[in-house]
Amino acid sequence: MGCSYQKIGMFEVNRLYLTVSLMLLFSVITAVWGKESGFLKRRLSVGGEEFIYQVYVPPEWEADLKWPVILFLHGAGERGSDGEEQTREGLGPSIQKNPNRFPAIVVMPQCRRGVWWNDRQMEELVLESLDQSIQEFNGDSDRIYLTGLSMGGYGTFYFGARYPGKFAALVPICGGVVPPRELRGADAESFRSRYIETAEKIGKTPVWIFHGSDDHRVSVSESRSMLEALKMAGGVVDYTEYEGVGHNSWDRAYSEPELLPWMLSKSRSPVIGNR
Repeated sequence: MGCSYQKIGMFEVNRLYLTVSLMLLFSVITAVWGKESGFLKRRLSVGGEEFIYQVYVPPEWEADLKWPVILFLHGAGERGSDGEEQTREGLGPSIQKNPNRFPAIVVMPQCRRGVWWNDRQMEELVLESLDQSIQEFNGDSDRIYLTGLSMGGYGTFYFGARYPGKFAALVPICGGVVPPRELRGADAESFRSRYIETAEKIGKTPVWIFHGSDDHRVSVSESRSMLEALKMAGGVVDYTEYEGVGHNSWDRAYSEPELLPWMLSKSRSPVIGNR
C-alpha cells in the first residue's frame, strides 16, 4: 500500500513555525504573569445552585499589590441568571466609558428574578462572590466599598446595616429602606423607626446618597429620610439630589468626578467578628 504526501513550501513552513512559536510564547507569558483583566466571568455554587457573577479587573492589576474592592448591586431590571445583565446598567457602562477612573476590583453578582438582595440565598451569593474575588485578586479587606442603584440602593442600606464596619463606604443611589410597595399610600413618617434603626446600625461608616427629585419609581423621600436619620445617629453622610431628574440618577452619580476619589480615600476600622 502506497502513501501520499503534500509538499510544503519554505514560506508555509516558516509561517507555521512562527505561529507555533507565538502560541508557545503567549502560553509562557500567561503562565508566568497569571494576569487577566477586563470583565471576567466567575461561577460559584450557593445552596446547590450555580451562579455566574462578574469581576472587573483593571489593566494595571498586579498580584503583589493590595487592591481596593467595589461591590456593586444592580437594580430590579437586571435580575436573571445569564451573568451579563448586571454589567449593562450603572457601574458597568461607567467603567467601560472611562476605565482609568476605576483602579479597583469591581464585584458584580446577579440577583435571581422574583427576589431582592435581602433574600437569604442572594445574601449568601453577595458575600461569597465578594470573598472569592478578594482571595483571587488580592483585595484589601479594609477598603471594600458598597454601592448599588434602585433595588441595589436598598441592598446597599441593607448590607451596610446588617454588616456594620465591613465596608469602608456606602454609595446608595435612588434606594431606600422601605420598599415602594409598602410606602405607597402611607406616610413616610410612620416608618420613622425603620430609618433610625438602619442609620444606627450603619454607624460611622461614610455614606454618600444620590437621588433624583422627580423619581416616580422610588420616592426621593426615602433618601431624604435616611439623610435625616443618619444625621440624628451621628453618622458621616453626604447627600446629592438632582433637581428634575427621574429614576435614572445613577448615570450622573457614577460620572461625578469627586465620587471615586472620595470612595477610594476611605478605609474601614476593622471590627472583630465581621465576615
